[in-house]
Amino acid sequence: MDKHTAAERSYNMSRIKSKNTKPELFVFSTLDNLNIQYEKHYNTLGKPDVAFPDKKIAVFINGEFWHGKRFKIEKKFYQKFWQDKIRKNIIRDRKNYKHLNENGWKVIKIWDKDLKKNPEKEINKILKALK
Repeated sequence: MDKHTAAERSYNMSRIKSKNTKPELFVFSTLDNLNIQYEKHYNTLGKPDVAFPDKKIAVFINGEFWHGKRFKIEKKFYQKFWQDKIRKNIIRDRKNYKHLNENGWKVIKIWDKDLKKNPEKEINKILKALK
């Protein structure tokens, strides 16, 4: 049961950014410090957070809740609205990743909590793909 009214919850959720989140800014800053050129929010299917169009590498920096990392386990705790929303996000993401793969793109997914826990490992996913 939600302790907020529908209006309060709506306001709170509207304040969550979809671009230039803290995890994204961390990755941008790290790549900048390494003098690696990239495109932010590249205009292709799925709008990768970071893209290397010449190498066809797309990086998605995903929040666990919004993109359903633990959805199978946690969905029973969510209201129907959130179950439907996250389920649609998962389907959309899979479709986008598949389309990008079929068009020669390498897709790298980084979960924001994994980035916080072990930033070097997550950045190395990108660096390894660039080699």
